[in-house]
Amino acid sequence: MKDVTYVRIHKSQECLSPLGEIGFRPLFGGYSLAVEGIIFAMVSEGELYLRACEQCADYFSQKSAPTLIFYKRGLPIELNYYRVDEELWRNNDKLIQLSFQSLSSARRENVQRKFNSHRLKDLPNLSMNIEVMLREVGIGDFNTLRVFGAKRSWLRLRKIKKPVGIKVLLALAGAIQGVHEAVLPLAVREELTEWWRRYERHQQRYSEQ
Repeated sequence: MKDVTYVRIHKSQECLSPLGEIGFRPLFGGYSLAVEGIIFAMVSEGELYLRACEQCADYFSQKSAPTLIFYKRGLPIELNYYRVDEELWRNNDKLIQLSFQSLSSARRENVQRKFNSHRLKDLPNLSMNIEVMLREVGIGDFNTLRVFGAKRSWLRLRKIKKPVGIKVLLALAGAIQGVHEAVLPLAVREELTEWWRRYERHQQRYSEQ
């Protein structure tokens, strides 16, 4: 069976080469196929299975494609991978399209997992000091920061630390988007800067009353 599996692996690498360099390693009793470490398919007992994703679900559902079954201690465990049949193997363009969708979906989920597991200080622009301040105002993870948004998060910080300025506001916006604040879109920078200026003018007038 290993010979058949290796033949399928090499055929998959050849047919799906437009996706990039495809590596493989043992997993769940078969072999995973990955591009740059992102797993998008499995080969088991000589069959190729593509990772399930929202974009390709309709196609495989219409085909009533079997899913990959992994046996652990004699018990069957259904994995979210659809078997590629001979009809799909003959349609190389469609196979590449579905494989690309599986790979793209896996990449997005991988990025999201990284963000969710990051400490705030590991996000772009955020230092240990900002992480400590955010925790003090009830923002302890990326999801909470994303839900609050840059403005509400900054307002919370402003209540406990008056010197917090425009740079922190831009830093928060960049962290939420996963980029350095220097490369935020110009329209975003201008809107945030104008919002900050209005807030500061309002606070100044309030303090003078």
